[in-house]
Amino acid sequence: MSETAAYLDIIRFLTGFIILFYASYTDIKTRRASNILWVIMALTGIILLTIQFLTIGFTTPFYLIFVPIMIVLMYILFQLRLIFGGADAKALMAIAVLVPFQPEILQYPLWKTVMPFPWTIFSNSIILFLLIPLSLFIFNLIKRHIEFPYSFLGYKMSVQKAKQKFVWPLEQIVDGKRRFLYMPKDFDVTEQLTEFEQQGIKTIWVTPKIPFMIPLLAGFVVSFFIGDILFHLMGLFT
Repeated sequence: MSETAAYLDIIRFLTGFIILFYASYTDIKTRRASNILWVIMALTGIILLTIQFLTIGFTTPFYLIFVPIMIVLMYILFQLRLIFGGADAKALMAIAVLVPFQPEILQYPLWKTVMPFPWTIFSNSIILFLLIPLSLFIFNLIKRHIEFPYSFLGYKMSVQKAKQKFVWPLEQIVDGKRRFLYMPKDFDVTEQLTEFEQQGIKTIWVTPKIPFMIPLLAGFVVSFFIGDILFHLMGLFT
């Protein structure tokens, strides 16, 4: 009985990992992830849930109620622009169907939790995403490019190269002077980069357009093998 559950969880992990890995690859290359990926993930989740129900049943059927809750929540967060990519929201919706229960593969995950597993994946993804500024600072520290707050948000790049990369400038020209800019009003920054060239500025601070799909993939893997990071940290201080 437990072996059947473990096999189903292994299939869930492999399905989610392969699809999220491919989606991360296409997101980096084209900033797009095909909708068919999330259809495949959700359908696989439905098939696995059906097999589980017909063979070993559900030990915690209560968690199934969080599937529609998670789907509605992701839709709301997307509409509020708290999740910027439609693919990210769809991925989290599909994940809710694929892994509604906490998996148990051998002794993993190491940290158990009472939270719905899709929420654990989402929470871990956000925590890992927030580690990016630290990584950027270490990179700039090695390069000896230390300027606050730029060193935590991006790195230096030539204006010409920035035109060919998925980056946003962290600077703008206001009254002839370079000023800090966290997020451009328009996602098309070609005109802004051209203005730098016209001013004779060759190198600027930029921030990478890191797709949330990447920390989502990392959060998915971490959730299966380590567990709920936030829940575990809260337990250490209570």
